[in-house]
Amino acid sequence: MTGRTLERSEARLLVPALTFIALVVAAVASLGTPLITSVATTFHVSLDSAQWTLTVALLSGAVATPVLGRLGAGPHRRATILATLAIIVAGSALTVLPLPFAWLLIGRAAQGVGLGLTALMMGVARDHLPEERSAATIALISVISIIGAGVGYPLTALLAEIGGVRAAYGFGLFLTAAAFLTAWPSIPAAPEGRSAHVNVAGALVLAGGLFLVLFLASQRSLWSRHLATAMILAIAAVLLLCVWTASELRSKTPLVDVRAIRHPAVAGANIAMFVGGSGMYLLLTLITRYAQTPHSAGYGFGLTTFVAGLVLVPFSVLGFVAGKLTPRVRTLIDAPSLLAGSAVVVGSGFVLFAAARSNLAELLVAMGVLGFGVGSFSAAMPGVILAVTPKSETSSAMSFNYVVRSVGYSLGSAIGGLVLATGTGHLFPNEHAYTTAALVGIATMAVTAMTATVLARHRPPEINPTAAMASVPSRRRSSR
Repeated sequence: MTGRTLERSEARLLVPALTFIALVVAAVASLGTPLITSVATTFHVSLDSAQWTLTVALLSGAVATPVLGRLGAGPHRRATILATLAIIVAGSALTVLPLPFAWLLIGRAAQGVGLGLTALMMGVARDHLPEERSAATIALISVISIIGAGVGYPLTALLAEIGGVRAAYGFGLFLTAAAFLTAWPSIPAAPEGRSAHVNVAGALVLAGGLFLVLFLASQRSLWSRHLATAMILAIAAVLLLCVWTASELRSKTPLVDVRAIRHPAVAGANIAMFVGGSGMYLLLTLITRYAQTPHSAGYGFGLTTFVAGLVLVPFSVLGFVAGKLTPRVRTLIDAPSLLAGSAVVVGSGFVLFAAARSNLAELLVAMGVLGFGVGSFSAAMPGVILAVTPKSETSSAMSFNYVVRSVGYSLGSAIGGLVLATGTGHLFPNEHAYTTAALVGIATMAVTAMTATVLARHRPPEINPTAAMASVPSRRRSSR
């Protein structure tokens, strides 16, 4: 199973294994979302403290993703995948055991590390599947990494209502153990001739910068109550990321190939991912929060956590449909144009939410439109980046894109919180604040569509992966 392309029967087994693992790590990492209130009640902590069960998973995932991406580009990719899954299983066990709250946070951080595996699944698909099959599989993995939250949300909410928070986290333990057992016989070794060295110092600097960025995005109260402290931390984050970029440009073994990221297609795709991701997560946050707002606020539907989770079903279903359709559409439309069209679809979801949300059916339609737009956007994104990326750098390039996505999602969540906070009444934001947030989202997706349109107009020729791999060392020698 170490060959460049697997036999048809082996490939048939590999595809469901890769998609299942990607689905599990996405669903488990999002377990904190529907369980925040239950965690606060079970562990007798504040809601702000319970919120960290979600935040810490996002933070650890953003920090681990580029490191795993670099390890996944080397000869020990299979061992990296299995070791990471083992860490997730151990973390899942910590969330189930009757231990103090601090151990729950450690377990959630371990579960968040799994977010870095999605890019490695793409690297395996690109190395070991025929070109057409690998493109469709990579697109599907990208979509599944998005809709995984929608799959896990209602089920874990139901388990929490029936058996408590431990039962919901127990479901996560079952899934992660199944993912590990699936990966053991199915994940092939990386092709021969690969090498990857992790720049430990660079990884630590990047981890510090990303931690501060995501921390500042998630802690809205820090900006309102301790503005000076927030500004100091923001400056420190910028300095750390600048130091990391400079060190990566000088390093012989960079954690992320910054020179490749400067390629117009890759840079444009990452900008679109950052801006578009913030808009997509903003609308997801607005709809779910609006649906759970009690009638006493003068709007909203007062849905329980479980029923609110069911609102995500159209998002997941239509996102999956879009992901399956995108490879076929790609034969007619190039990937940058698909990104632009997908951004327009998400923007129309914002328009629907701004104009019509008086009944639950309208929210479901808006959520479905969002899911379709996010699904097609996610499926098209790898095509833009991988068209100019050698096979050996697949995991690393997509890992960086997922870090950008995580930061964009955090920014979208922060934007939603800040806009709604400006319209807060006694207990809940007034309804006009939701309309304002939707208008911000429309502008965000317009910028995303324009960025993708520029990409489509200046579409670069696809690289020859073999020639590109051979040229990487020479480019680095010339740069030194």
